[in-house]
Amino acid sequence: MQKVLASFLVLLFVVGCGYMPASKQARKVVGTRLFVEVTVSLEDPENAVLIKDATRKAVVTRFHASLVPREQALTRLRVELTSISFSALQYDSNGYVIVYRANVILNVVRKKNGKQKSYIAKGNHDFTIEPNAIITDAQRFDSIRSGSLKALDSFIAQVGAEGSRL
Repeated sequence: MQKVLASFLVLLFVVGCGYMPASKQARKVVGTRLFVEVTVSLEDPENAVLIKDATRKAVVTRFHASLVPREQALTRLRVELTSISFSALQYDSNGYVIVYRANVILNVVRKKNGKQKSYIAKGNHDFTIEPNAIITDAQRFDSIRSGSLKALDSFIAQVGAEGSRL
């Protein structure tokens, strides 16, 4: 009985204070029909594919919006990979790196109603490797994909903050 009452009070507090998820706030800014364009880097085209997939996934799952052709879109997002770096986080007792962090920085340009705004979105992903081993392609791609999703979450938070002021 106490758990039910406590749950009800928490729910009442959250609803009463006007809480609205960031994705709903962001949807006020970007709308429900989006076109996503990912700029492909000629030096690293594989990463552009990963970021394009992550961006499309983020639009559908986080914005709860539809991907549409350019002519039907209310908002256009252009996502460009600014940088990817890997840094060592942890070493074992012999001095070998066992934990790395992938840092992803994206530049996202939002165009709506003839207006354009640019955002810098940063994300990272930590992963382990065996001592005295190299980072495999699978680990690299997975960490870039996860870091890109976190960077896009950062973008959604920035847009959500704008939406809360509307």
